[in-house]
Amino acid sequence: MTNWTPDSWRAKKAAQQPNYPDLQALEKAEQELAAWPPLVFAAETRELRKNLADVAMGKAFLLQGGDCAESFDEISAPSTRDLFKVILQMAAVLTFGGQKPVIKVGRLAGQFAKPRSADTETIDGVELPSYRGDMVNGIDFTPEARVPDPRRLVQGYHQSTATLNLLRAFASGGLADLHEINKWNLGFVESSPLRGRYEQMAHRIQEALQFMEVLGITSDTMPTLRETTLYTSHEALLLNYEQALVRTDSLTGLQYACSAHMLWIGERTRQLDGAHVEFFKGLHNPIGVKLGPTASTDELLGLCDALNPENDAGRLTLITRMGADQVESGLPKLVDAIQREGRQVVWSCDPMHGNTHKARSGYKTRSFDKILAEIRSFFGVLTSHGAHPGGIHLEMTGQHVTECTGGAYQISDEDLAERYHTQCDPRLNADQVLELAFCVADLMKNGH
Repeated sequence: MTNWTPDSWRAKKAAQQPNYPDLQALEKAEQELAAWPPLVFAAETRELRKNLADVAMGKAFLLQGGDCAESFDEISAPSTRDLFKVILQMAAVLTFGGQKPVIKVGRLAGQFAKPRSADTETIDGVELPSYRGDMVNGIDFTPEARVPDPRRLVQGYHQSTATLNLLRAFASGGLADLHEINKWNLGFVESSPLRGRYEQMAHRIQEALQFMEVLGITSDTMPTLRETTLYTSHEALLLNYEQALVRTDSLTGLQYACSAHMLWIGERTRQLDGAHVEFFKGLHNPIGVKLGPTASTDELLGLCDALNPENDAGRLTLITRMGADQVESGLPKLVDAIQREGRQVVWSCDPMHGNTHKARSGYKTRSFDKILAEIRSFFGVLTSHGAHPGGIHLEMTGQHVTECTGGAYQISDEDLAERYHTQCDPRLNADQVLELAFCVADLMKNGH
């Protein structure tokens, strides 16, 4: 990487970038961001990379989830707490059911930008630039709101700082106590229509905790029972922002993107000769790449060569987003290529993006049954081809929204209007993701 610099991406074609009308304002925002402290630290990022190496070898499991797109207006202590809480609940179920450590990575503290299928959108004959997330422009359908504003990059940084402060406090301040987490899960089970299906596991966790207390292993004597680590991640879409937050680690001299512990390249920006792949090449963060049903083996191996030339087990996570009906046709050839070439990667399943459709009510939604079907197919293909199903990647919230249909509470198309709050794509709600965690724990336990 002798020819790589944090700004070498600027010589490449950069997809999905805003068309800023005021380039001087953009440069000023970049300079301001470059002068601010890093959001995360290199040592934390290295620890995540070590943890992901365990995932690649089948010794741990990756749980990655959070908002499709964070909103400046909706970030609050309660909403952050609720997402943190439900991630912990899921992790407890997956750890106990799958008998593996669960590495927790949130889609938060930076997930403010979204790729779009078109540069503009038209409503009632009026055409305006597409909404690209709060870090770019406003969601209101007015000419003024849709102008890309570089000051939003700075605002995104400060809001990410506030979210990270909360997460660190929650992680060490008692909210992560395993005894409390299981009380939450017991409450979920008791009120669930599928109570009988989950009751046994929840009570077994409770019995294990009680047995440990008899032995003197409590939250007071064992800090790991009351503290946890939640890493942060987002799609590194806005390269001006990401470059401004690259820092040189004082201990190793290596370059890290300090906007999050883990970053990923989306399905629309993974061109081998593109700016995003170029930018990621020189970073030492663990990174991900989204792979849709059109991904070829040549593309995949080219990405592995470019992004993980040393074949480090914790470096590269392949996040498949096929759609429930296309996993069996699109995934096996990719897994076989990786196995044949001896590439060390984490395989993770994003069952959300390939299963989006418009409901009869007009709302964009996703079916819980399709989401679970894609995860089951993912596990089946990976295990039958001699690889480890390493994780799941979900768009989710800790709030009780009605954006995805199905699940134990049987949210219908007609129910979507009740609490449809997403800024962009539909998210699983708190009950749905916990239900999903019990189902995935069964897959982990049964080895497929």
